[in-house]
Amino acid sequence: MTVSIIGLGYVGLSLSVLLAQKFKVRAVDIDSDKIDLVASGTSPIHDPDITAFLESEKLDMTATTDFDAAVVGSDFVVIATPTDYDVATNRFDTSSVRTVAQKVRGTNPAATIIVKSTIPIGFIEELRLELNCQDIFFSPEFLREGRALHDNLYPSRIIVGGDTDRCRQFAEMLASCARTDDCPVMLTGAKEAEAVKLFANTYLAMRVGYFNELDSFCMTHGLSTSDVINGVCLEPRIGKGYNNPSFGYGGYCFPKDTKQMVANFDNIPQALISAVVATNTARWDFLAGQILSSSPRVVGVYRLNMKSGSDNFRHSAVFGIVKRLKDSGVTVRFFEPTTEDAEIEGMTRADDLASLKQESDVILANRLTDELADVSEKVFSRDLFNVD
Repeated sequence: MTVSIIGLGYVGLSLSVLLAQKFKVRAVDIDSDKIDLVASGTSPIHDPDITAFLESEKLDMTATTDFDAAVVGSDFVVIATPTDYDVATNRFDTSSVRTVAQKVRGTNPAATIIVKSTIPIGFIEELRLELNCQDIFFSPEFLREGRALHDNLYPSRIIVGGDTDRCRQFAEMLASCARTDDCPVMLTGAKEAEAVKLFANTYLAMRVGYFNELDSFCMTHGLSTSDVINGVCLEPRIGKGYNNPSFGYGGYCFPKDTKQMVANFDNIPQALISAVVATNTARWDFLAGQILSSSPRVVGVYRLNMKSGSDNFRHSAVFGIVKRLKDSGVTVRFFEPTTEDAEIEGMTRADDLASLKQESDVILANRLTDELADVSEKVFSRDLFNVD
């Protein structure tokens, strides 16, 4: 069985490594530098498990920029290209998925196409009509940045939006490469699979917003946030997941998925889904006010990534706070060792961590670290439980 995987971000690369344990995988990306790294056994993204597998596991995987050569003869072609949210159209930009699907149909019309990119509800049906092909399915991913391969090896569930022999076969391939024997497998309709992805991420974003607003209330009234959260989460129907206060939800998925969810609710009465999108704005307003109350001249930002083990800071929630500080005339500096950019979002780069500590009146840290222990009196963080 041969699988071509198009797009080597977190989703595509982790899936390539997973399946290459037992199947022939052809990994494709337009970024030649990324392909060179993968071909040499080096991970282009921060994920310890991917790094370890590329270095030491026996994988039947080739990496290339040659799309046609990689797709010809493949049984499955998995599309894992980016689908950023387009504010102009008020939905995901699915142009890369459409383009790749069209090329696959022209190069290897016998291949089953599996879309792993996050897409709007109803997209697969549209694509089937456009390409006059029913052998196109959606299989949502449920991965965390920095732990993408781990979440493929120990999946919470495997879902494929179709009930054909090929869908069953793809689900069985994923399950056979996992390292757990009790993973639930669901074959659903295409729209149902699309909805599972968006509703799941919107719920998680809602939890982040809920506990952040609980924290804002406790800060305002002088209550112990940790005592309140611990007491609330002892209710087994609530539980402890996603309960650590933060600067808001960010990253690649939650901001765009929640906005797409609102768009999918067009003409359907709702209030909660829109509130999930709005909760970050309320959090940024509140936290910026707390920071500005001490009249800082220079605020430092320790790391731009939103969670430990990730090198991605796209759509970081800290940017919302930074904008408000900048608008109030505060100078903002940042320390981020994963980039060499001199300026990001109006912030200037500190020469090193020592400089950031010395220059800053307040240091923002979404998650606490021992690196800031010597300047703890300067640190502003809402991290209570030392978990993401």
